[in-house]
Amino acid sequence: MSLLNAVVLGVVEGLTEFLPVSSTGHLILASDLLGIAQTGFVKTFEIAIQLGAILAVVAIYWRRFLLEPEVMKRIAAAFLPTAAVGFALYPFIKRLFESEMTVVATLFLGGVAILLFERWYGKRGVLGESNLTKMTYRQAVLVGLSQAVAVIPGVSRSGATILGGLSLGFSRAAITEFSFLLAAPTMAAATGYDLLKNYGSFQASELPVFLVGFVVSFVVAILAVTSFLRFVRTHSFVAFGWYRIVAAALFYLLAIR
Repeated sequence: MSLLNAVVLGVVEGLTEFLPVSSTGHLILASDLLGIAQTGFVKTFEIAIQLGAILAVVAIYWRRFLLEPEVMKRIAAAFLPTAAVGFALYPFIKRLFESEMTVVATLFLGGVAILLFERWYGKRGVLGESNLTKMTYRQAVLVGLSQAVAVIPGVSRSGATILGGLSLGFSRAAITEFSFLLAAPTMAAATGYDLLKNYGSFQASELPVFLVGFVVSFVVAILAVTSFLRFVRTHSFVAFGWYRIVAAALFYLLAIR
């Protein structure tokens, strides 16, 4: 993998990690379009650069992590279901990463799901509960179970979390912030576990590639998080639903057929 490829994938990761479009799916398909072979290093690289996006969330929300223990308790409760599912299904999940058709199908179906959800949910996302401390632990676990569906490549972690929270009556802005906060332990655990399992696939000569992807992901993710939060205060997710459908069709035509 070249440094230019690392920059491109870092941009893709930073832009898509916190949007309801599936960063993993975009990374897999972007690698295919760039002609990057899915070696052990590349698969781990695509997960490891999420560390940059994690630090972006920590940099933006460090006060909430340190000063809002009640919200952090709910983050912990939501994290547990995802951790259990991810640990139990790790070998199966890694095999799914090899299927481009799985990514295309889940991108398309996720787009349809967003459009149907917005048609049913309407403007209630603006009027929903905005105080995260009023989230019950049962609701937090249900949000975590929603997020767990995103172990399937192409299913957006943020999208699943946000739709799950909206269905429980939380506002778009509140559940989007909750999704950002929940991303930190979720992505840190997934990345750390994958690195422990596959650290042997890294060589010293490949460290610059990893560092470039990491830094680019961090910078782009900061911009994406702040911009997306402003967007959801006044817009629905319909545009993301149509984007997923169009992206699925393009990826199918360009990368698979």
